[in-house]
Amino acid sequence: MKNLQLNYETLIKITKSLSKSKDPEEIIKLTVESIKSSLGIKGCALLLINTQTKDLEVAASAGLSEEYLNKGTVSALHSIAESLKDGPVAVYDVSDDPRIQYPEAAKKEGIASILSVPIMVGDEAIGTIRAYTAEKWEFTLDDVNFVQALAQIAGVMIEMTRLHQGQSEHIEALATMCSSPNL
Repeated sequence: MKNLQLNYETLIKITKSLSKSKDPEEIIKLTVESIKSSLGIKGCALLLINTQTKDLEVAASAGLSEEYLNKGTVSALHSIAESLKDGPVAVYDVSDDPRIQYPEAAKKEGIASILSVPIMVGDEAIGTIRAYTAEKWEFTLDDVNFVQALAQIAGVMIEMTRLHQGQSEHIEALATMCSSPNL
């Protein structure tokens, strides 16, 4: 029950920060740090899909070394890819699972299990949150639901940021056009 209480407290903390902060990077960093501390796991990362290359790029992480984060290109099509199509995927043993793109790097980092949860905007996966454990871990339904809730919050926040940036660019373009002497 204590774990569930921590999860609720974390959700409240993140939603409060979301309503106060204008910095998406700050919210994303808080999200991965909160998942790591609430679940008491080795690390967490939020990865976004590069639409041109179909690679997953780290937007924020907690508890993972730079060496692991820079191990190589992570393919959205090959690295636990079904989590982007079918929903959350838990990998109990990274050393013995063909869905892991870099099993040796995971072993060297001290990662035993991974939970991969898609970040959705509407019906489209835009990235994933991955929770990493140092020991083999049977992720519970509460663990999965908690990470899914934070992935949904991250998706909303990322989409709001994109819309705001697009709106700001549109306003700038209109202002430039209106101030033009030719009008």
